[in-house]
Amino acid sequence: MRHLDPEEIRQLVGPEEALEAVEEAFIALAEGGALQPPSTGLHLEQREGEVHVKGAWIRGSDTFAFKVASGFYRNPERGLPTGSGLMMVFDAHTGRPRALLQDEGYLTELRTAAAGALSCRLLAPPDTSRLALVGAGAQARFQLRALEGLFPLQETAVWSRTREGAERFVREMEPATGLSFRIASSPADAAEDAHIVLTLTPSRTPLLGPGDVGPGQHLTCVGSDGPGKQEADPRLLVRADRLFVDDAEQCTRAGELQHAVREGLLETGDVSGTLGELAAGRVEGRTGPGDLTLCDLTGLGIQDAALAARVVERAVEAGAGRELGGA
Repeated sequence: MRHLDPEEIRQLVGPEEALEAVEEAFIALAEGGALQPPSTGLHLEQREGEVHVKGAWIRGSDTFAFKVASGFYRNPERGLPTGSGLMMVFDAHTGRPRALLQDEGYLTELRTAAAGALSCRLLAPPDTSRLALVGAGAQARFQLRALEGLFPLQETAVWSRTREGAERFVREMEPATGLSFRIASSPADAAEDAHIVLTLTPSRTPLLGPGDVGPGQHLTCVGSDGPGKQEADPRLLVRADRLFVDDAEQCTRAGELQHAVREGLLETGDVSGTLGELAAGRVEGRTGPGDLTLCDLTGLGIQDAALAARVVERAVEAGAGRELGGA
């Protein structure tokens, strides 16, 4: 079994490889080419922590994978990153362990950003140049790097719960990207003139109201990936001209859709399609310049399996990692 540490993994895959792998995975799922069990997890409320366990096999792949990822929101006080985790990769022919990817959450951040970038590429207005980031944590950084190569961004508005967090984000990302930034006073202020709005927080109360995103804009909600989480008012989902999800059942249980369904405002049948169906060309995306489009992402095991397979392939080619004892 091959073991790879975080730095080795970072050298093997980046945003471009992740976007390619994740798009292929979503298309495979839409076309019946993937096996994916329901995700599970823990919410350690007293510790302000959460753990997600997800896995999948994409038919024809030589490997399948399971991922354990955590988010502990007191960690910055301890001098530790919020996210951590690892992926376990198995041989799809024999079931034997192939690799242990000790990525410490890097691959989860990368594949999450790739799904967000894919949704924006497929749904954002064609003249996109203004971006809004609601949240200034690790995923905001990954999402920005995933999007900067897809759109000619002229201004990025960023909002954080603390002014310090937003300022730290700008200090880091301005020289790294060469882009222009504006610190917003509220989520609504960030979203006001943006072509693309991304919500990237673990919030459990709505940050965007029903009128904060409107015609001609695109909103991707990334942070709601567990029961009780919420970044958008349910009425905003109702207002969307085109509403997409990564997985209808999972979004009903863990995404923004859970609140709209619980309040009787929407049913799963009201969804325009899945991100996979959209990527595969099975459903129509934006139908006109005035559409308000919205994509609800909760994170799927197929994303992890696809990216893990890409890492193992690259590691074998490069001779990266070290061999551990047999199982």
